[in-house]
Amino acid sequence: MNRVIVVGSGIAGLTVALHAARAGARVSLITKDVLEHANTRYAQGGIAGVMFDDDRLADHARDTLAAGAGLCDPAAVEVLVSEGPTRIRELIDLGVAFDRDDEGTLVRGLEAAHSYPRILHAGGDATGTAIEQALVAAVRAARVRILEHAFLVDLLVATAADGTPVVTGVELLTPGGRVNLRADAIVLATGGAGQLFAHTTNPSVATGDGIAAARRAGVETSDLEFVQFHPTVLATGAPFLVSEAVRGEGAILVDDEGRRFLFDTHPDGELAPRDIVARAIADRMTRQGGGAVFLDATRLGSASGERASDFLPRRFPSIDAAVRERGLDWAREPIPVTPAAHYLMGGIVTDLDGRTSLPGLYAVGEAARTGVHGANRLASNSLLEGAVFGARVAKAVLASPESTGRSASAVRRSACKNSAPKNSDMPQSGPPHAGAVPRFSRAALQSVMWNEVGVVRDEAGLRHAETLVATWLAQSRSPRTPTQLEDENLLQLGAAVIAAALARPRSVGAHHRRDDPPIEPAPVAVLAGSATC
Repeated sequence: MNRVIVVGSGIAGLTVALHAARAGARVSLITKDVLEHANTRYAQGGIAGVMFDDDRLADHARDTLAAGAGLCDPAAVEVLVSEGPTRIRELIDLGVAFDRDDEGTLVRGLEAAHSYPRILHAGGDATGTAIEQALVAAVRAARVRILEHAFLVDLLVATAADGTPVVTGVELLTPGGRVNLRADAIVLATGGAGQLFAHTTNPSVATGDGIAAARRAGVETSDLEFVQFHPTVLATGAPFLVSEAVRGEGAILVDDEGRRFLFDTHPDGELAPRDIVARAIADRMTRQGGGAVFLDATRLGSASGERASDFLPRRFPSIDAAVRERGLDWAREPIPVTPAAHYLMGGIVTDLDGRTSLPGLYAVGEAARTGVHGANRLASNSLLEGAVFGARVAKAVLASPESTGRSASAVRRSACKNSAPKNSDMPQSGPPHAGAVPRFSRAALQSVMWNEVGVVRDEAGLRHAETLVATWLAQSRSPRTPTQLEDENLLQLGAAVIAAALARPRSVGAHHRRDDPPIEPAPVAVLAGSATC
């Protein structure tokens, strides 16, 4: 029986665990918090997929490729859109109650850069929570071994008799101390690294642990410069994402004088790709002295004769509650919003079945760089990616020769823990004089990443950030606690993001250099064989 370790409990990890367990594998699912606490539960807008007769796979693919600014892998996009409907139906079968109208038909929503309203949502704006709950229930019923409060310290890597490195397990920090677990295949589904930035939509667990551990083991990563900043996060109180679906329903963005400004930048206005909207907001905030812009949803519902005060709490109950908790009445007045770090398009490089450059190691979800998102993720493709590639990884893990078990005599242990990352996109310059650098804290790292590696970058700011992070890395000591381990992972990943941003001097997608004029996106590839669903 195959032994599989899955690290991470969002839609990607849960899908892998469920499919592998149902196929007869012995699965251990590891999460550093409780099982239900992952980025997935915070996803509001929904899941994209071709689920209606008047939509086409080719159109979903074209929208994805266009949003990715010419840097998507067309083969990965074709997998995503063609297998997506099956995975969405699977979620429905698991009990995800996507919203339906009075006749029982699935309600479809429109989001930015989609040419068709193909977004399905549940509970109005609680899609992620509905999916997470359904998958957690299914995993618990599938005899999956669940280890909560278990922090991934490092991958265990050995060398085969032919000299090939292979992953053999994971080292974990648990409440009872450090333990090693062995398996035939390891799947990293640990999510992104939103906690690199001072302002983020991500929960506290998003510290890039899996990507950092993979890099320490010499695993190839790519596209780390492509960080998506969500355009609309409440600028009052703790960061809270205001779904793109609100703009899809007709809400508009205005400056501090009440002027609608997005059409100055893009003909699609508020429904332009996320990177364009985020930059337009950041530019407008700079022009008006740093103050927030405003999202005006006061007219929503009027097309159907409904008042905004009735429509908003019905369609967006979670957002409505968060807005009102802050003392705002968005049915009567616009609310202040600002961009925030949201999604990492890059990560651990994989093939279409989740295989990485290290035999036996797989990656999926936001931790992976499948090529689906290119330089800028299309709205609501992230949940779809987790479901589609999660199922593919489970199948590959069970079918791959490297997952059929290795005897102890076939490998010898090699030390990779806490070794220097081997990827070429790490900073090459040495640390400056320590006296010129402020004392490290996570808040200090988040501040410099936000200011210098945020929505808009330039070489001077990136070099400044590189200097600070390199010095903090040189000063770091062996981490022992989960918080210290997270800080070390964030530092290492921050250095990699900075180096990748420096290595790409031209602007493209979510990577925008103010010291270089933007270039036209590469031509969008046309996928052969795409058909109407």
